[in-house]
Amino acid sequence: METSEQIYRHLRKLRDHLGGETGRYGEISDGEIVMMMSPVPQHGLTAKRIVRQLDAQLPRPLAAFENTDTDDEHLGKLRIPDIVVVPEEAMNTTNPLDPREITLAVEIVSRSNPDNDYVKKVADYAAMGIPHYLIVDPRSGTARHLWSVVAKEGRQVYDNQVSYVYGETIPIGDLHIDTSILPLYTDGVSR
Repeated sequence: METSEQIYRHLRKLRDHLGGETGRYGEISDGEIVMMMSPVPQHGLTAKRIVRQLDAQLPRPLAAFENTDTDDEHLGKLRIPDIVVVPEEAMNTTNPLDPREITLAVEIVSRSNPDNDYVKKVADYAAMGIPHYLIVDPRSGTARHLWSVVAKEGRQVYDNQVSYVYGETIPIGDLHIDTSILPLYTDGVSR
């Protein structure tokens, strides 16, 4: 019988084969490959506006990067956060990021699979030990910051969370994200 690490490595090879060199459209969680659709342009605009804000505030050697694999083979999880904050040198690899190097993961909720960001990734990012997780939801113009990973009932969970609405500034430690410049998902022009 295969171990969970062996199953994960098998799924990782299959994901890499399906996704080509980047593997961008597949994550691994709970023993499954989670296929992802390409995001809409407003999703990319939201990510760019957040990255610009973060990069203007982050002390070196930290920087914000988009769409980067992070995995924990022991947990059998591979995720691709929309944005990560890590030491710049951590990006100098062809391997997925070590989640213990990530200080903040940001997910921008998609229309097609919101539970992935609100439920599954909350559990996965806490299990991976990522200290801050920000969910930005252009569908409703809201955001949720989760932080302080603690052990409860044999698993890692976020102990704190605060919700925000677009127009508010989100404090994350010494960082601040202005949500008033983030677009809502629309069928036409974004604000």
